[in-house]
Amino acid sequence: MTLKPTVIVIEDEKNIAEFIAASLSAHGYKVLTAASGQKGLSLITSGLPDIILLDLGLPDIDGIEIIHQVRKWNQLPIIVISARTQEQEKVLALDSGADDYITKPFGTPELLARIRTAMRHSQHSGSNVLSALEPMYLSDGLKIDFLRRLVTLKGEEVHLTQIEYKLVSLLAKHSGRVLTYDYIINHIWGPYADNNNNQILRVNMAHIRRKLEANPGEPHYIFTEIGVGYRMKENQQEMDGKE
Repeated sequence: MTLKPTVIVIEDEKNIAEFIAASLSAHGYKVLTAASGQKGLSLITSGLPDIILLDLGLPDIDGIEIIHQVRKWNQLPIIVISARTQEQEKVLALDSGADDYITKPFGTPELLARIRTAMRHSQHSGSNVLSALEPMYLSDGLKIDFLRRLVTLKGEEVHLTQIEYKLVSLLAKHSGRVLTYDYIINHIWGPYADNNNNQILRVNMAHIRRKLEANPGEPHYIFTEIGVGYRMKENQQEMDGKE
């Protein structure tokens, strides 16, 4: 079973938030909602979303400011859902870093299509080290299909939690490179992470090793660079391409 993509809906109109949540849940998404900008920012760092649906007219923080704050540390897709129809509002949101803009009211089919498109673009973006034509990691029986969010080991599915998958995916997309502890924590939890995230990272890496490694004490796929960070074994597809 592949992991459900996580959507964070930042919307202060309860009926609209509930409509979006129900529609997306019925189509296989995990949905988290926030009725204010502050709660939304907190959810973004704790909920590890795959995409954000953002209203601009929030009671505490304008949506444009939320886009600016998120773009300081993460390029995850942001779709603005707003009643503001003026062209300059759309241009401002897109120039600030939003990936798309939907005007209220909207239908479920359109929303689902926009989400699929934004997530495809994110998976194929230049920030992904892997080729858009080969959106997967493969090495010695370990396969990570980024489009399907599926991890298999020697043909058997590996059941990972959302955070474990994000960690494995991040390391795989940068396979062969050492990612520092700070880089990983900032990428996964954002600038609001604290010292607790260091322990959470170590615990999750231990869980991942137990699921991937035949002998966690002698890792074959994910290596620890003592005092620095972690490194995933180089992607065999990239190695073959260099020959």
